[in-house]
This record gives sequence, C-alpha cells and structure tokens, in this order.
Amino acid sequence: METPFLALIILFVITPLVVIYLEGKFSILKKIGAVLICYGVGLIIGNMGVLPHGAEKYQNMLTDITIPLALPLILFSVDVRSWFKMARSAFLALITGLISVLLIVIIGFFIFRNDIENIWQVAGMLVGVYTGGTPNMAAMKTALNVSQELYIMTHTYDLTLGAIYLVFILSIGQKVFLWFLPPFKPVKTEDTAVAEMNMEEEFESYDGMLRKKTLLPLIGAFGISVAILGVSYGISLLLPKEYQTAVVILLITSFGIAFSFVPKIKAIKKTFQLGMYLILIFCLTVASMADISKLSNISFSLFYYVALAVYGSHIIHIVLARIFKIDADTVIISTSALICSPPFVPVVAGALKNRQVILTGLVVGIAGYAVGNYLGVLIAYLLK
Repeated sequence: METPFLALIILFVITPLVVIYLEGKFSILKKIGAVLICYGVGLIIGNMGVLPHGAEKYQNMLTDITIPLALPLILFSVDVRSWFKMARSAFLALITGLISVLLIVIIGFFIFRNDIENIWQVAGMLVGVYTGGTPNMAAMKTALNVSQELYIMTHTYDLTLGAIYLVFILSIGQKVFLWFLPPFKPVKTEDTAVAEMNMEEEFESYDGMLRKKTLLPLIGAFGISVAILGVSYGISLLLPKEYQTAVVILLITSFGIAFSFVPKIKAIKKTFQLGMYLILIFCLTVASMADISKLSNISFSLFYYVALAVYGSHIIHIVLARIFKIDADTVIISTSALICSPPFVPVVAGALKNRQVILTGLVVGIAGYAVGNYLGVLIAYLLK
C-alpha cells in the first residue's frame, strides 16, 4: 500500500477516535452527536480536493467492511429473553412504533413513487433508520446497494428533521403528548434503578475500553465478528448475485442475535461502543465520497418523503398509543430510541425527568436494531 493511501486509512480510523474524545470533553459536541460531526468532517475532507487520486478504492473497502463488522458487535449486547418480560406498555410501544413506521413508509412510497428515483431503496433505508437509527440505515445502504449521493442526501434530511424532532422532545414534547396520552405511573423498585444505571453505562460510556481486562475480551469479540462476516459471505456465494449483499446483512444479523445467547460473549463489555466506533468510521468515509455539487440533482420530493416518515409515523403512533392506553413517557422514549437510537435514550429521559423509562427505551432501541434489518430489506424488495 502506497504511503498516501496508508495515511488515508489512518485518517479515517483515527478521526472518529478524536471525535469520541472531544465529545466526552465538551457538552456542546455531545449534544451535536458524534455521527453528525463525522458526517460533517467527511463532507469537508471529500470536497476540499485533498484526497489522492484513486482514493475511492480504499474508501469503498472501508464502507464495505465496517457495517458488516459493526452489526454483530452491537447485537452481542441484545437480551432477547428480556423482550418477552417487558411490561405491557413497553412491548405495545415497540409494536405500535414499528407498525407506524412501516405504514407511513409504504403510504409515502405510493405518494412519491413517480418523483423519486430508486424510491424502493429510500423506503428500505427509512424503515431501517426509524427502527434502529444510523446502524440500520447504513446496513440498508450496503444491503440495497444504494448510491453514495442518495444515501447522503436521505441521511442529511433525516439528521435535519431529526434535530428538529429532538428540540421539540427536549423542550415541550412531554406536555404536548400529555394532551393525548395518560401520564406515566412510576414503579419504585431498587432492582429497576440498578438496571437503568447499568444499561446507561453500557451504552453511553467509552471509558475503560483500553484497559487490559476489557480490551482482550473485546479483541476476541471483534474476531468473532470477523468470523461471522466470513461465514455469511461464504454462504451468500451459493445464491444469485443480485441477492448476495442482502443475504450477507441478514445472516450477519441472525448470527449476531444467536451469539447474544452465549453468556460469555454477552458478558463482554463495550462491544456496543466498538460497534458504534466502526459506524463512525463508516459515516466519515461515506460522507467523504459524496460530491456536494451532485446533491442538488435530487428532487425535493425526497425531503417531503423523509419528513412524512418522521412526523407521520409519530402521529400514527400517538393514535395507536391512545387506543391501547400507553403512557406519554413510554411512547416518547420508545420513539426516541427507534428514531434516534439507544445512545439518545438517557438524554431524552433526562428531559422527561424520568429515569425509570431508560431501561424501556434501551430495550426497545436494541430490539429495533435487531428487527430493523429484516423489515428494511423485506419492505424494500416488496415495494420494488
């Protein structure tokens, strides 16, 4: 590998580490979020003309391997058994949230299908991102072979509209939801409080990842993720080429969930954070491949489709929640987890002044990670 390209790989690997470090030091950066920062930095790098000729080869390599390696690491932390032990309201919030997203994405498909090129891919990405956040949307990009420009623009609209949603939720959202939904009824148990604190630490903090007792098992988890990718890719070769990428993603998801049942693997700390670090590498790299001058060619219908998916799914969710008498805080934390991903759960719970919903939000968010890939691929190919 030539020196310029070695430097290029190092740049994409080191920059997310710097972002994570600075995010932990400055609250304003934490509010912006590492994902958005990496996208911004990537767009700047990619459009400054500083990347060497032929860099696309190595950028494609990074985007092709980071998501498949990240997904198992994220899913190792899933506690599938706990899904069946959730309180009625939490389980209903998950199901009604998923139904709301699927319904509005399908409706939007028929509204905008003559205005957006490859709208079936957009539909798959929207299902992915609004059931599991950035990791699932990135997985859909890989599984559905979405172009860089379409992916970047869709995610840019998603980030913009998602930021507006977060401002609403963190300010007056709870009061508005209480107009339509019953208030949360707190349950005082010591075990719940301890579980919430442990889950918050598990999904938020990168501290201690380089300590020997954490790093060595984490390297082992990464090795398992590599093996899962290799086996999934090998199996996919037995199928027609047009379905191979989607099958790889679905197999990786299935293996990741299966290994979450292995106690020794599930006990490995910081696998979620390592997976998110790989997601940040993907965000930085894919953004650096986007030519901003080409983004203006995409129809504004795409913006309206994403807006419909974000806000329309909320309206449907509120209607369903009112029918099933789900409380406001549970609906808010569940939609936040599905749309913004689990790392946002403690932030939203803080705005709600309700720590008891942290555990519900994280479980719903992780459930979204697990099922989002299946639903995204299924809906995309059905609509295609």
